[in-house]
Amino acid sequence: MQRHLVRVDTAPDPNRWAALVVLLTGAFLAPLDFFIVNVAMPSIRAGLHASPAEVQLVISGYAVVYAVLLITGGRLGDIFGRKTVFLAGLAGFALASAFCGLAWSPTTLILARLLQALTAAAMAPQALASVHALFPPRERARALSIYGITIGLSSAVGQLLGGALVGADLDGLGWRLIFLINLPISLVAFVAAFPLVRQTRGQHRPRLDIGGVLLSSLALTAFVLPLVEGREQGWPWWTVAMLLSTPILLEAFRRYEIRLAKVGGDPLIAMDALQSKGLLRGLGAITTLYAMAAFFLTYSIYLQSGLGFTAFQAGLAILPFSAGFLAGSTFSPRIAGWLGSAAPSLGFCFSASGLLATAGLATWFGGAAPPWPLLGPALVLIGLGMGTTMPTMVRVIVERVEPHRAGLVGGMVNSTLQVSAALGVAVLGGVFFAKLGTATGSVAISHAFAATLIGVAACHTAGALMAAGLGQRRVVCAAAP
Repeated sequence: MQRHLVRVDTAPDPNRWAALVVLLTGAFLAPLDFFIVNVAMPSIRAGLHASPAEVQLVISGYAVVYAVLLITGGRLGDIFGRKTVFLAGLAGFALASAFCGLAWSPTTLILARLLQALTAAAMAPQALASVHALFPPRERARALSIYGITIGLSSAVGQLLGGALVGADLDGLGWRLIFLINLPISLVAFVAAFPLVRQTRGQHRPRLDIGGVLLSSLALTAFVLPLVEGREQGWPWWTVAMLLSTPILLEAFRRYEIRLAKVGGDPLIAMDALQSKGLLRGLGAITTLYAMAAFFLTYSIYLQSGLGFTAFQAGLAILPFSAGFLAGSTFSPRIAGWLGSAAPSLGFCFSASGLLATAGLATWFGGAAPPWPLLGPALVLIGLGMGTTMPTMVRVIVERVEPHRAGLVGGMVNSTLQVSAALGVAVLGGVFFAKLGTATGSVAISHAFAATLIGVAACHTAGALMAAGLGQRRVVCAAAP
């Protein structure tokens, strides 16, 4: 079995950077397909004659399944080999995307999205888990930064690409293109993976913790599903019951994992890993980051329903954010070097400031579009903050555990981000719709959009406080007596 391992003390894999590009394709496609639906929502609803609840399930169903199974996907890579699981997930993702693009009813689209999320959860964690296996320590920080940049860009690219594809309406396919575009990308990545990606596993081949998978899935579902569906369903009794059961299920999961470890089993999450200094605080901080999902959802509604933009125009309107994100991610290593442990908090502060400025402009101009010389810089500031924070936080979290736990932490980081996105859409999206009520006018939409952005800014302010002091861990440790 040892010949299958990639050890950090051997010669570096000559194909490691090309392999990273292939693996990042899968890591990019999974969150992309969460965000790309936002711009296409009006077209999907009209094309399939879907109800608001059915359209919500197209987004939330994907979010719940993806979040619940990400940690399991990381463990499957440790057991069966990350290349094997990546290829299986990528092939399944392409097939599910084809089903989405060919859906003939809201029900078939929802079912196809659930399958898409299932395969994405197997595909996505393998990239982050493979970084420790493929890269020597001197290159690992750079690879982790590239990973963080890729994941962060998925949100902006999803908005832009979704608007462009819906607006292009090639051969009358309309919204179906946002799913069918995955097919050629997946095919190229699948073919390239065979010669470029090397098989890696954990240091030993663990057994799949079926009990841990079931308990963790129940706990996450009990937490996320009511928050996603509760407002749309009018908060029926089952949503409250599920939320109240969440702490009970989490405690049952914790005790089960501890008991399994004591008898020599392979728990899904090694509880001692959570004791790594700063790890839980880092996961808490990154949980606030993807509250930005509510911004992307409501920004699309604000532009299309409030200001009368087309889907293509709404996609283009994300470009200032993208420019800021690229600038922030490009200079994030230098910022981390200059500011040390304060770097993650600075990024959160940038994005919170930009969100508050955008909220102020939406309120001030009411139903009219704010001038781009004012709105553009505010969006750039949001992107700058996200671009600074995302790669920095991913690197900080992953470097807090031993390399052999990379698969576990990769799943935890991805799962945390996706839970954050689902909660952002559910809770802060709920703020938008509650503020909007039955109103349909542009002024009411603008005010509801502003209220949502204030909520996102509050989340990022909390993230700045939790992230304080987490940067540049290795430098600090090296200087310690």
